[in-house]
Amino acid sequence: MSGAVHEGNFKFSEWPFYWLTRVADRYVQQLEVALKAIGLDIPGWRVLMQIQGNLRPRVTELAEHAIIKLPTMTKILQRMEAEGLIVSLVSKSDARVTEIMLTPEGRIARRKAWAEADRIYRYAFSDMKDEKIASLTAMLNQLFENLGSQPAASTKGATTSKRTAAQ
Repeated sequence: MSGAVHEGNFKFSEWPFYWLTRVADRYVQQLEVALKAIGLDIPGWRVLMQIQGNLRPRVTELAEHAIIKLPTMTKILQRMEAEGLIVSLVSKSDARVTEIMLTPEGRIARRKAWAEADRIYRYAFSDMKDEKIASLTAMLNQLFENLGSQPAASTKGATTSKRTAAQ
């Protein structure tokens, strides 16, 4: 790895995680304001964006991709169901599994939420070419995979290695 940073030459403004955190936070702040204006919130948006067409994702899938713990996701879905945005269905293939589907009102809310998210996206990336956006997305995906293959906390004497692409 080139460009390794050591404690002695550390500058927070040159640390990639500093910028990742700032960008993510600024995006969420702007999205929160935009969603509030149309009666939605970030957790609801995360659910709505995952349900496309006639797909019926499982509650566990929604929680994983929304980065929300399962009990919290269950509460979010109960609220959204009470608001008439989604319906919960028992899976036809496995009665232990709950699937989620958008209602007509949910589809309308999804379109409105997408319009707001897309507006922010277009503004944020307005001066970047598609290739640069694709490269950024690929780098973030690789970073995500790298972090998934490394234990959160190291223990003295333990060795770690990255997962292979086949895993």
